[in-house]
Amino acid sequence: MTANELRAAYVRFFRERGHVEIPSAPLVPEHDPTVLFTTAGMHPLVPFLLGNAHPAGRRLVNCQKCVRTGDIEEVGDPVHLTFFEMLGNWSLGDYFKREAIQWSHEFLTGPHWLNLPVRRLAVSVFQGDADAPFDQEAYDTWRGLGIPDERIARLPKKNNWWGPAGQTGPCGPDTEMFCWTGEGEPPAAFDAEDGRWVEIWNDVFMQYNKTADGRYEPLAQKNVDTGMGVERVSAILQGRASCYETDLFTPLFAGIQALCGVENPAHNRGARIVAEHLRAATFLMADGVKPGNVDQAYVLRRLIRRAIREARKLGVTAPFTRGLGDIVIHEYRDVYPELATAAATIGEEFAREEAQFEETLERGTREFAKLVAAFPAHVARKQLSGRKAFHLYETYGFPLELTEEMARESGFEVDRAGFEEAYQKHQELSRKGAEQRFKGGLADQSEQTAALHTATHLLHAALRRVLGNHVQQAGSNITAERLRFDFSHPDRVTPEQLAQVEALVNEAIAANAPVSCQEMSLQEAQASGAIGLFGDRYGERVKVYRVEGFSAEICGGPHVSSTGGMGRFKIQKEESSSRGVRRIKAVLEKTA
Repeated sequence: MTANELRAAYVRFFRERGHVEIPSAPLVPEHDPTVLFTTAGMHPLVPFLLGNAHPAGRRLVNCQKCVRTGDIEEVGDPVHLTFFEMLGNWSLGDYFKREAIQWSHEFLTGPHWLNLPVRRLAVSVFQGDADAPFDQEAYDTWRGLGIPDERIARLPKKNNWWGPAGQTGPCGPDTEMFCWTGEGEPPAAFDAEDGRWVEIWNDVFMQYNKTADGRYEPLAQKNVDTGMGVERVSAILQGRASCYETDLFTPLFAGIQALCGVENPAHNRGARIVAEHLRAATFLMADGVKPGNVDQAYVLRRLIRRAIREARKLGVTAPFTRGLGDIVIHEYRDVYPELATAAATIGEEFAREEAQFEETLERGTREFAKLVAAFPAHVARKQLSGRKAFHLYETYGFPLELTEEMARESGFEVDRAGFEEAYQKHQELSRKGAEQRFKGGLADQSEQTAALHTATHLLHAALRRVLGNHVQQAGSNITAERLRFDFSHPDRVTPEQLAQVEALVNEAIAANAPVSCQEMSLQEAQASGAIGLFGDRYGERVKVYRVEGFSAEICGGPHVSSTGGMGRFKIQKEESSSRGVRRIKAVLEKTA
């Protein structure tokens, strides 16, 4: 079964059981400051898991694009990816554990579906702890389906608990399904530590909401959130040892082989990194991310530059990223039409970033030469300090291996321990900074957060009035303390223009304008003049929030009922976010 056939079968199975297909949300979360990227299918649905009505109903299914960056350095081994696709079905206060597990079993083993032999399957359930009890219902349901007790593992929270996606929000126990991938028949008893048992599906039972102070409160409605990785399941269905050997990567590896002639690129770690990172980069740029120095833009730049470095090791010297990006677009455009829509922009960004990185490598090489030349001639042991090696890494993108290679050629060695120490300090500072930036999230429905969501709509509308209708939202980040809004605009916004924008927003607040929400079709929203990044990012029905006399925008976040009393809108900073994208940071100051 090909990956395309797997996606189609999954969606068809759940549509036949009353689910409505919804499009994949963008990789950059809208209105959620807790994470840089959409990390799971449930992430964009947090408000609806908390009880808000979804325009498409209570049973949903889709294939969600996801990016997780915690394991970038591990990419290239058989299992790690930054970009992946997650098949998922959801119940928003409708069916619960019994139906979810029964349908999972049917899709996995049914002769008209995946047709996996039951003897190759095992499952795990939550064993219980001080926060929540043993999941007896999940255990009993699997036993009723014929899974023997020795194939049902009872595991702790670190294994069988999912969420929240950020620091707070919906979460709960889960049950995971595993498939035997080893030689011969599987052992009678399931051992979750045996790597030959590969997890293929996860049914999460959203029963709790984790609060900011670490408590687990029962949700007003019980939900189901499931996830099945397209890459991992494709490998099993196609009898491959890793996802890199499936049809998902075959065209990319053919392109890499044509560039450098490397044999068996699917088994070459460097070629895997090139293919994986450029696939991820292509999808990120299709969702509006451009290479830069902060947040999502920095991750994108890191992916592209790491791919370029690995390609150079393979012997690729000519520009190549645009060509491999075109392969990704061609292979996925029927599933994700936004790739074709953004194809020209993606190609231009690849070419520009590749040329810019070549210049950076040249500057870094010159900097390295200066360090070598400045070293005292009388010192017998020529060692480049870890701090200086890390400077080359952080400033010029030189991996430690490249610095060590250049050092050997000059008769030097590198203080690897010192580099690792500097790197760990950098990681710790980044983590602390992230804890400050990524707090709140879609689960935050507080009055102040609602006011800032509404202020973001007013800001968007004001920017379009002052700068022009080319202004489009390119991302937002809202906590209870402030808002951050990214928008498309080629130039710095002048102080005079910022003052006009600020005045327009405060005018809307002073008017105490009513805020209304109306559910309508996407076509009706377009016809009504509502602002939105349309295309394929919305379902057939959407929510339009209208601030009377000022703005109308598609959104799913919390809002105030009227603008009066929101406070005084104050722009604190305007800066570049990435090429062609500006960023405004603003607050609502309390007024007497």
